[in-house]
Amino acid sequence: MSVRHPAVAGMFYPADPDELRRAVRHAFADAVQPPDDAPAPKALIVPHAGYPYSGAVAASAYLRLLPARDTIHKVVLLGPSHRVHLYGLAAPVDNLFDTPLGMVLVDVDLRAAIRHLPGVLIDDLPHLHEHSLEVQLPFLQTVLDEFTLLPLSVGDATTEQVTTVLEAVWGGPETIVVISTDLSHYHRYDEARRLDARTAAEIAARNAGAIEDLDACGARPLRGMLQVAAQRGMGVETIDLRNSGDTAGDRDRVVGYGAFAIA
Repeated sequence: MSVRHPAVAGMFYPADPDELRRAVRHAFADAVQPPDDAPAPKALIVPHAGYPYSGAVAASAYLRLLPARDTIHKVVLLGPSHRVHLYGLAAPVDNLFDTPLGMVLVDVDLRAAIRHLPGVLIDDLPHLHEHSLEVQLPFLQTVLDEFTLLPLSVGDATTEQVTTVLEAVWGGPETIVVISTDLSHYHRYDEARRLDARTAAEIAARNAGAIEDLDACGARPLRGMLQVAAQRGMGVETIDLRNSGDTAGDRDRVVGYGAFAIA
C-alpha cells in the first residue's frame, strides 16, 4: 500500500523514536491535568506548532482520551492546508501514514463514505508537506491503542461542506474528531492574549460565525466543528490557553494555542 512519509520529523518533533517518546512524555508532564470526572470528549481542538511551543497545550487535550483509549478506534483529523491552495477538503490517496512511532492505517471506509460529498477531493498533494495533521499523530499513537485515520487537509471549504463531511463520519463512541488549529499569529504578547481570550470565548459559546480567518489558521474546519456542536447541543470546554511567549519563544511576535474538548 502507498505510504505518506513524515515531512516534519526532525523539525516540529524529534525524528528518533526514543527522543520522540521523551518529547511526548515531557509534553504530558507540562499539560493541564484533567479532573477525575471529566467526560470522554467526542471532539478535540488542538494546536499544531512544534512540540516545544505547543506540545503541552495539545497534550492537555489528548489526556482527555486516556479513559476511552480502549473504545476509540477511529480518528477523523482535520487541519488547514498551509502549503497547497485548494477548494474544499482533501483526503489522501495514500493508505498509510508513517511516523517515527509506526504506521497508521487510513480508514478506507470513511474515505469512501465522503468521496462524493460536495467539496471533497482525493489528492495526496495537500498532504505531502502538511504539518498540521502530521504533528498530531504521535500524540494519538501514545494515548490510543490501535486506530484508523481519516486525515483531511482543509482549504477554502465552506462551513456547510465541513459540517456535511463531519456528519457523514460522525459515528459513535468509537470515533473521535480532532480539529487542528493555532490561534492568533505574530502579535505582541499582551495583544495576543486579548485576541485569543476573545476567540476562546466564542469557541466555548459555539459561535461559529464569530471566528474570522485571522483568529485561527484552522478557522474553516473550526467553524464547521462548532456548527455541528451547536446543532447537536454539545458543550465546549476550554482546557488550556497559552501562546509561544508562555512556552518557548519571546514575547514580541507570538502564536496563540488553545486546547478545547467537545462533549
